[in-house]
Amino acid sequence: MLVLFDQSTPVPIRPSLKGHTVETAWQRGWDKLKNGDLLRAAEEAGFEVLVTPDKNIRYQQNLEN
Repeated sequence: MLVLFDQSTPVPIRPSLKGHTVETAWQRGWDKLKNGDLLRAAEEAGFEVLVTPDKNIRYQQNLEN
């Protein structure tokens, strides 16, 4: 599974995802993207999961699909 860590996601949880490919928004050069643009870029790049500490993202985006 391809997993993307958003800004401020605690990197120490990475070992818990052993067996999955984990990248950060910073590694991808996406650290300055706003939520909508980040979600779009992640989807286009084939990421299946976005891990974010942003508790308000569900109110900012349509996450039904």
